[in-house]
Amino acid sequence: MLLADKRIVILNIANKRSIAWAIAKQMDAHGAQLILGCQNERMRKNLDSIVNSLVRPPLAIVECDVSEDADITRTAEFVREAAGTIHGLVHCLAYAPREALGDAFVDTKRAHFHTAMSISAYSLVALTRALRPLFADTASILALSYLGAQRVVPNYNVMGVAKAALEASIRYLAYDLGPSGVRVNGISAGPVNTLAARGVSGFVDMLDKHQHRTPLRRNIDIDEVATAAVFLASSLSSGITGETMFVDAGYNTMGMAE
Repeated sequence: MLLADKRIVILNIANKRSIAWAIAKQMDAHGAQLILGCQNERMRKNLDSIVNSLVRPPLAIVECDVSEDADITRTAEFVREAAGTIHGLVHCLAYAPREALGDAFVDTKRAHFHTAMSISAYSLVALTRALRPLFADTASILALSYLGAQRVVPNYNVMGVAKAALEASIRYLAYDLGPSGVRVNGISAGPVNTLAARGVSGFVDMLDKHQHRTPLRRNIDIDEVATAAVFLASSLSSGITGETMFVDAGYNTMGMAE
């Protein structure tokens, strides 16, 4: 029960196969009281259909479109009314138009670049600012990244640039919030077969190559990402901030592979 009585916001959950939902289940199992988010009414139906499997019902469910500042402000007020002080925020938000994940990066359109950066990176800054008055002194903020932030992954394209901005944002936010005791970290997960990941062209081939080139000779399990999230949200990681931790079976350490 590493998160007993901690109130944690998780934004956004798309479906039962998402990393966000795996994190929600693990945090619930460790005693957390959750405030769960989804993008809109359509996604709310997906979330409503699965929350009954949690050990304890969520404190609240909020619809939040992070492309709208008014929605972020409303979400912060909603969280304040539902939970008061919170002990964590889990940022599971990333999006780029499908076209931007198939064409060459050099052909990325301005509008697609702006969209990817706004949803995938700036939303962490905006949510942190809006929720900052609610954070407990030992709160933990966590965001999800991927190796494409640091190295070229074919077809990941503008999402790689957005994730690079996200990882830089983690470091700067850790500096800003450190004096108040709030920690900010990221998890760079290996490829996981989620609906969002399948939007990347060649994803199935990526999974195959990954499992043969990691030191562990396998792909990761979604629950391995979720348990890492529990660790980073708990007091066990009290001295860790500004970091992006790899959970990828060691793939990021490899220079050459057979």
